Amino acid sequence: MTAESLKLPPCTDSPLFTRHSGNPILSRDDWPYPINSVFNAAAVQLVDGDTLLLCRVEDRTGLSHLCAARSANGIDGWRIDSEPTLKAKPREYPEEIWGIEDPRITYVPELGQYAIAYTSFARGGPGVSLALTKDFRSFERFGVIMPPEDKDAALLPRRINGYWAMIHRPVTPTGAHMWISYSPDLRHWGSHKVMLEARRGGWWDANKIGLCSPPIETPRGWLAIYHGVRQTASGSIYRLGLALFDLDKPEVCLQRGDSWMFGPEAPYECNGDVKNVVFPCGQTIGADGDTIHLYYGAADSCMAMATGSISALLAWLDLHSDSENTGRL
Repeated sequence: MTAESLKLPPCTDSPLFTRHSGNPILSRDDWPYPINSVFNAAAVQLVDGDTLLLCRVEDRTGLSHLCAARSANGIDGWRIDSEPTLKAKPREYPEEIWGIEDPRITYVPELGQYAIAYTSFARGGPGVSLALTKDFRSFERFGVIMPPEDKDAALLPRRINGYWAMIHRPVTPTGAHMWISYSPDLRHWGSHKVMLEARRGGWWDANKIGLCSPPIETPRGWLAIYHGVRQTASGSIYRLGLALFDLDKPEVCLQRGDSWMFGPEAPYECNGDVKNVVFPCGQTIGADGDTIHLYYGAADSCMAMATGSISALLAWLDLHSDSENTGRL
């Protein structure tokens, strides 16, 4: 397959995502109350056209809560809630005793609501919790739906063969891989299946991977951005890769990139509370149906944004995937 047949530009090694020149777009200095850091925000475009980021905010106790920031253009002019939007309630939900973190938002047309999958943290470790909302003011909380140790979860926006589907990342004796589970009611989950394994050996995504932002439904399949963690002598490096999954059987990986395609390079990504981290939990899609605005936490300290293209990501996968190295290695 040639670049000409894919209608690619001559240079196929050009960056898939372009960092916004005004990055970081949100930092602790923007917050209306004292905090330590803001990062790993879910993202959604509301019906009024505003972009909403549901940010993970670490306060000065060291615990995290979620706080909404709204912007007309998704870049600046952020209107930030004056107090936490969704905070831990350890009396009603003891699994949240050490805070809540890293949300992913999916709009579910059948329910007419937004589903927020987030990490709840307690003595047993991180687990996956779920909440529904129509307005990001009031929330129906389901509590823990995937017990510890589990995180990096997102709900698919529609049922698959009559069942809701949730991607998540449990830690098992064999490693930290991406799984998918199914439910008839969003409360009881089963049919657990591995959908993407961490590679082994010296790969950039060996031993530990996880879903980033919610998968994007395309005519070719569910396009997923995932993170891989490379352990080095000086610490971990979080980079991003791509995989494509079957629309009707999303546990089936169709294509997987053979290399990472976005990693920490800018100073605000390489230096912070946790060095060398880019970690997106959400994106919005432009009016053209192709442009991606990817919102990511940088070095666990601030929020940044980069712009890419769905068609370019799919074309990159065609050139950089190996059918023998897809879901299981």
